[in-house]
Amino acid sequence: MFGTVVVGLGIAGLARIRDLMNPMPSSPSEHLKLFGFVSRRNLGKINEAKQISLEDALRSKDIHAAFISTENRSHEETIRTFLEAGKHVLVEYPMALSAKAAHELWEMAERKDKVLHVEHIELLTEEYKQLKKEVAGKDLVKGTLHFTGSVLDEKQAGFPAFSGIARLTWLVDLFGDLTVTSATREEQKENNYSRMTVHFQTAKKKPLTWIEERGPGMRREKKINFCFTSGCLEDFPEAPRSAVGLFMQDQNLFAKKLLGQVSKEELAAEKWRILRCLDLAEEIQQHCERPEKICS
Repeated sequence: MFGTVVVGLGIAGLARIRDLMNPMPSSPSEHLKLFGFVSRRNLGKINEAKQISLEDALRSKDIHAAFISTENRSHEETIRTFLEAGKHVLVEYPMALSAKAAHELWEMAERKDKVLHVEHIELLTEEYKQLKKEVAGKDLVKGTLHFTGSVLDEKQAGFPAFSGIARLTWLVDLFGDLTVTSATREEQKENNYSRMTVHFQTAKKKPLTWIEERGPGMRREKKINFCFTSGCLEDFPEAPRSAVGLFMQDQNLFAKKLLGQVSKEELAAEKWRILRCLDLAEEIQQHCERPEKICS
């Protein structure tokens, strides 16, 4: 059994507590036991899970792993603190708001022989699984992924290339390694509006565009337009509803890693994807923050 603690009680943290207290029968999650949660707020108990201090979580020999569900800005420091204490870590994406920090944390986890698992539930949705099947084996001509959503607090969530890394992860997972050819950002601060536009090339020199757009009242939505030699895909394929929740699927994957049930090849591929996307996110931010690129 691996003792666990949940750090941070937003939507994700509450879902983590729920799933740790109700693991799927005969799944790897049955090897995880929740010992409590850490929160800045004084909450006492939630669903029979008790609140403990950060210091107790770090010191406890009964706690082997931390589920980090805090705001993005604090991920790096919290991961580092738990790794230094000799704990395994599951963290919600993005694992850090700089590529350098992400590489350092991964190296630290490897030195200490600890699992560092970064949640990317966007790859676990039935919608995405069907899309990946639809795209497999086709030759891309050009493509666009356009995301819209409500306003984020950038001080806590990070630059849009990091807070929106789920979309970047989709593109890298679907089409392989990408090169940034240009990136710009339009901001209307008085209207709380932001639009980031990134142009990539695939390894075969095919163009891809990622647009991340946020403003008050904007509906959370993804639109695709992927054109292949065989035709264009403009709508998501029909997808069945999954019987297993996304956080539970992710929790099972983390437990499999703790149990040594994930191959070295799969772990290496996942590490490459996560760190490569963070490298690209940082490069995009640098492009957008060059003085001549700023639009207002």
